[in-house]
Amino acid sequence: MNEQRKRKVGWALAVLAAVLVLVAVVVQWNRWKAEQQPFTSTEFAMGSYVQQTVYGDRREEAASEAANAVQRLENQISWRIEGSDIARLNEAAGTDWIAIDPQTAELLAQALDVAERSNGASDPTILPVSSLWDFGGENQHLPEAEQIEEYRSYVGYQNLRVDEQASEASLKIHGAAIDLGGIGKGAACDAAVQMYQESGAEAGIVAVGGSIGLYGEKPDGSLWHLGVRDPNSGDDRAEAMGLLDLASGFVSTSGSYEKTFTENGKTYHHLLDPKTGYPAESGLVSVTVVAKSGALSDALATAVFVLGEEQGMALLEEYGAGGVLISQDNRVGIRLLEGRFPAHFRYVYPCIIRGDWVGALAGKVETVGPGTILVNSKNKGKVFPRSQCSKEIRYFNRKLGTAGMIGRVFACV
Repeated sequence: MNEQRKRKVGWALAVLAAVLVLVAVVVQWNRWKAEQQPFTSTEFAMGSYVQQTVYGDRREEAASEAANAVQRLENQISWRIEGSDIARLNEAAGTDWIAIDPQTAELLAQALDVAERSNGASDPTILPVSSLWDFGGENQHLPEAEQIEEYRSYVGYQNLRVDEQASEASLKIHGAAIDLGGIGKGAACDAAVQMYQESGAEAGIVAVGGSIGLYGEKPDGSLWHLGVRDPNSGDDRAEAMGLLDLASGFVSTSGSYEKTFTENGKTYHHLLDPKTGYPAESGLVSVTVVAKSGALSDALATAVFVLGEEQGMALLEEYGAGGVLISQDNRVGIRLLEGRFPAHFRYVYPCIIRGDWVGALAGKVETVGPGTILVNSKNKGKVFPRSQCSKEIRYFNRKLGTAGMIGRVFACV
């Protein structure tokens, strides 16, 4: 009897132990699952929404610290905020050097470096002219040509002097003024990512306007996937024409669709060419840049847009940055990154073809000649292998009995 009781007690203890182990596993699993759930937030700063998704035990604290860091940065570098470093620098234009925060001095130096290397395509002293246009404001309009010419005389990165060691800056001439809008949102991503690191977050993504910062590895170990907008899609239904797959890094996009207005039947975008004072006409409609810092990616996106494809690609190579450039005729130029910040681009529309080939089709389309590719309006999403890049795409209109070249495959996955 005692032996039977002992066996029962033994079995009960074994079951109890198994239950306790199971409970511990379940608790640990639930805790792990909770840790995988990100904290998301949306604030408003830098004239844009600041959107965050943060992972880890300290995700809420990290997101809060990041939001505070972005707000502090705006208070330092916004020319619209009275008493900011940039507002004081603009007020002191044509006088003496002024003391500024080291962070502001660093940003001014970065903006000046990109301005010099791009031959002024990105110019932090653009404010006298950009304020005339008032893009996004209550009085956006086409300024008089005489006004643009007059105020353009105040624009020139050569008028900006920065001493990073002393944390001082000056503007040589009265009337010159700084606007760090072409670098500020990327810099905000830098500030947020730094807070993720210092606050103990495991991973996070922050988006400030057209700039994005990535930190750490996602809980499932997968890459971050960022959509590159199709410039031809409308604001009400913006679609991605491709995806960037990244492990980390910073991404900024400048596009002619972002801030626009139409006057007398012509549409004007906010990306001004400092040399003319008018919206840049480089042949590009969108530039996405992947770089080692948010500030650099932001400044380069603007500079490359103004420069155009050929000079823009050369500038990206000079900085060791990656980019996706989309032109007005739907060509896509790609420079991918290797090394510390690798990036891979995948097409949603697998191949981009020179010219508006769909509009050129009037009947059934077939291949013409050896080595050409079957293309018609029904298989626009056809994936062309890399071996067929640069091959001619031809159409044949049976009804009219005509044939001709539509374009070439410009890039393939």
